[in-house]
Amino acid sequence: MVIRSQIIGAGGYLPARVVTNDELAKQLDTSDAWIQERTGIRQRHIAAPEETAAFMGAAAARSALREAGAGVDDVDAIVLATTTPDQAFPATAVRVQALLGMKRGFAFDVSAACSGFIYALAVADAMLRAGTARSALVIGSEVYSRILDWSDRSTAVLFGDGAGAVYLRAGKGEGLGTDRGVLSTHLHSQGELGDILYVDGAVGRRDRPGTLVMNGREVFRHAVVRLAEAVDEALLANGLDRGQVDWLVPHQANMRIIEAMRRKIALRPEQVVVTVDRHANTSAASIPLALAEAVGDGRIRSGDLVLMEALGGGLTWGSALVRL
Repeated sequence: MVIRSQIIGAGGYLPARVVTNDELAKQLDTSDAWIQERTGIRQRHIAAPEETAAFMGAAAARSALREAGAGVDDVDAIVLATTTPDQAFPATAVRVQALLGMKRGFAFDVSAACSGFIYALAVADAMLRAGTARSALVIGSEVYSRILDWSDRSTAVLFGDGAGAVYLRAGKGEGLGTDRGVLSTHLHSQGELGDILYVDGAVGRRDRPGTLVMNGREVFRHAVVRLAEAVDEALLANGLDRGQVDWLVPHQANMRIIEAMRRKIALRPEQVVVTVDRHANTSAASIPLALAEAVGDGRIRSGDLVLMEALGGGLTWGSALVRL
């Protein structure tokens, strides 16, 4: 018997304010048609002042716990992925811990840009398998609207705010691809490519608080190749083939990358969970938000084999194969 990290509940949170492409076109040299053609995005959610990464992360966590039929006393750990933390320290995860009223366990942040949720899931899975914790909340929460240059149409139209979470609990399996739970995670990074997607500044620099900078062409070129490699790596590690995958839940960067990955894996369009049209790119929050939506509306069911993949600044990228 082996220990498997089973996803028992998933939840999400989106700010109330919705900004359409037409609204952006009033302040940028762009149009709804231009944005949709290049990205597939129609709108995005933008956080209000009080909707911080901790605020949204706690809301998503409550939703995940509710779906799991669990409470804060059933949580041993919080692993939160964000590149837009409320503060340099303490970690946004401990702020979530406080907002949830959680008096036990431990909490910490992971920073891996848009790959953050995959990284956080890998860390939490390793802790559960090692016995460090028996349960965990894995959260992605981002407020990219606060690090965007709103005069730059090449980046301002791409991102949105939100949070997603899953509740993991240790269970038993046979070590086979038929087990319910996280089958494997696969993480990678390539530091010399850090300058094609980064934030030009830091919390510790008073002269440069930081805005997002991206070479979109280079990011796209690397994304399709690296993500395809990570997908094949996950399948090979579990002795599975592409035809056995029920669902692809990708990082919601843009429809061109999502569609390129769908074709490489040879999935039907209806097997891919897409939220980028309504959420835009919510970075580390995008995969758990998409997963929560598809589980909530009944598309993804218990026993389904779900493939997740993401690439972000660093460059960082990775994949996870999970049987719900």
